[in-house]
Amino acid sequence: MTCPSLDEWLREAKALPDAPENGMYLFHNGVVRAAPKAVVRNGEERKGDVGGMLFSYDADKVAAAIEQAGQLPGVFHVRVWLNSGSLRVGDDIMLVLVGGDIRPHVIDALQTLVGEIKNNCVVEQEIYE
Repeated sequence: MTCPSLDEWLREAKALPDAPENGMYLFHNGVVRAAPKAVVRNGEERKGDVGGMLFSYDADKVAAAIEQAGQLPGVFHVRVWLNSGSLRVGDDIMLVLVGGDIRPHVIDALQTLVGEIKNNCVVEQEIYE
């Protein structure tokens, strides 16, 4: 699946009627990494590298997460793209763009949305080399 252009997303967001309300846009670009999740998150000993991952998502849950994020204080723009299928190290997993009035609102919304997607909307299976 072809990853969209972050530059194009930002141009489109700035052309929308709500653009004057946004004082900040923040992107998240999740990428498949070689270090296993258990090593990075839990400090487990690294016994090998990830060669890729199988990635899928529940579109209805993602839509609900986007809707919830758009209702957070000061948030005026939310856009999400998720990849799917067999991904390799370095491939894009997801793009998330949040626009809002002030930095704390945008940072909180981005963290909340990415956390919701990662914890409740996707299935990731690491494939080891």
